[in-house]
Amino acid sequence: MNTPLITADLVAVDVVATDRDEVTRRLIDLLVAAGRVTDAEGFHADVRAREAQMATGMPGGIGLPHARSAFVTVPSLAVAKVPAGVDFGAPDGPATLVFLIAAPAAGDSDHLQILAALARRLVHESFRTSLHQATDAGTVADIITREVVPS
Repeated sequence: MNTPLITADLVAVDVVATDRDEVTRRLIDLLVAAGRVTDAEGFHADVRAREAQMATGMPGGIGLPHARSAFVTVPSLAVAKVPAGVDFGAPDGPATLVFLIAAPAAGDSDHLQILAALARRLVHESFRTSLHQATDAGTVADIITREVVPS
C-alpha cells in the first residue's frame, strides 16, 4: 500500500458532536478533503447501511464505523477524539474514540485486516490511553501507524 492508511489530516481532536451521525460526517469530510472519498453523501449512505446491520460500538469507549464503498479511492482510517462521547451502541456507554474505516468496494479484504489489527490493539487499555493523552492529530496518527499498520 503506497498511500499511508492514516495521516494527521485524517485525525480530528476535541470534536464536539451530539450523535454518531455528526461525528461520522466530520470524519467523512476529512476523507473527502484528502481525496480519499469521492462522494461524501454516497459514502455516508454506505456507512449508515453498515451501521444499521449491527452497532459498531466496542467496550472501552470505542466507535468503529466502517464500510466498503465505490466512493472510496484507497483504504483509509479517519479518527476522532470526542471528549464528551457519542453513542455507538456499545454496552458500556458512549464512544470517546471513533475510528472510521473506509475501504474501496473493489478492494480485497483490506478493511477486514485493518479492522482486525485495530481491534487487537484497542482491547489494550494502554493503547487507548496513549490515544486519549495525545494532544494533536500528528501524534494520534503516529501512534496508530506504529501500533496498527503492518510494516
